[in-house]
Amino acid sequence: MIRILVVDDDESIREIVKIMLKDHEVIEATNGLEGVKIYESIKPEVVLMDINMPGMDGVEATKQILEIDPNAIVIGLTAFARSRGKELLEVGAKGIIEKPFTRKSLRELIEPFIAKTVI
Repeated sequence: MIRILVVDDDESIREIVKIMLKDHEVIEATNGLEGVKIYESIKPEVVLMDINMPGMDGVEATKQILEIDPNAIVIGLTAFARSRGKELLEVGAKGIIEKPFTRKSLRELIEPFIAKTVI
């Protein structure tokens, strides 16, 4: 079991991720600033980051997380993959999954990163 931080202002998305990844510890953050603070305090193995959020968006939060830990694994979880996904990748995200997503597509994207953290 690993810790996965899901940063999304949409409560239903956070709940869906918790259900889809129920065999892991899923920690929730409601915005980028909260996500950065939680990351700094618990250093989860994977971060699932929304892009468009009020206050600090996912691009800025990803930058700050990677300043704290250059080896952080941040994966974009967004409905704006086509318009803003490149921004997230340019600041260091390891991948993007577009909303809506399936349990299978989410697990397939994060499994390689989970395998690396468990070893």
